[in-house]
Amino acid sequence: MKQLTVLSGKGGTGKTSVAAALAHLASQSSFAGRLVLADVDVDAANLELVLRPRRVAVEEFRGGKIAVIDPVACTSWGRCEEVCRFDAVLLSGGCYRVDPLACEGCAACVYQCPSDCITMEDQVAGSYRLSESRYGPLHHAELLPAQENSGKLVTLVKQRARLQALDEDGELVLADGPPGIGCPVIAAASGADLALIVAEPTVAGIHDMRRTIETVEHFGVQAVLCINKADIYPEGTAEIERFCREKGIELVGRIPFDDAVSAAMVAGEPVTEFLPHSDAGRAIVEMWIRIVASVLEGP
Repeated sequence: MKQLTVLSGKGGTGKTSVAAALAHLASQSSFAGRLVLADVDVDAANLELVLRPRRVAVEEFRGGKIAVIDPVACTSWGRCEEVCRFDAVLLSGGCYRVDPLACEGCAACVYQCPSDCITMEDQVAGSYRLSESRYGPLHHAELLPAQENSGKLVTLVKQRARLQALDEDGELVLADGPPGIGCPVIAAASGADLALIVAEPTVAGIHDMRRTIETVEHFGVQAVLCINKADIYPEGTAEIERFCREKGIELVGRIPFDDAVSAAMVAGEPVTEFLPHSDAGRAIVEMWIRIVASVLEGP
């Protein structure tokens, strides 16, 4: 079984558009029927907007704990308010309470309370979802606003996808990962056989591409790269090509700017299925052939 994770250094590079197109192409290849999909960009999951899957199951995700004060047992010493570094403990009507949005779950108030009236309780931080798409099962999730622990939720989604692939003799887990270099990216790339970095030839895009490649290589994950909208800034594209040559990174694709991609997104379809003979569609097909030949068909 192989694991391919699609990443980007910044948002807006076209990562999900590429991931959706690869899901379509994989479902039409030798991986058909043995493909498991995962959207591990849990802070802004939108792969389902393109795949339009049917929801099968939903589970609550509890990503952390917050302090809760028992108003009956509270003797209003005020020690909890003194030790809280986040101003999460508030005095209201002569009793103390905890603002759940401000609480960071450090439990300092629990250890300092002379009345032992504060407990740490699980907090619902989001939801995990299993859906069926026309290309294969889709594991995905949603993190609620202002919640943290997205790295844990990413790991949960990846584990569920991997377990299903192992249980059902799957050959490929294809994951649409988060942008950037933070904990969610590390969790998404961990254990992958290949990270496909989608870059755009802009100053910000090149800078963030470099950081993402450094991150995945630090954790021993092989990286290949494609340039999206490669023709909008030739100088930037040339800089990315030089970088790849210097670092020995395989450049597997150059996708031109193409209105067909926008039209496909509006239609809720991967561009390779909606307009397969478009410039972008053909470029992604060529990229998929290179990825399969160089990595996915290897030992």
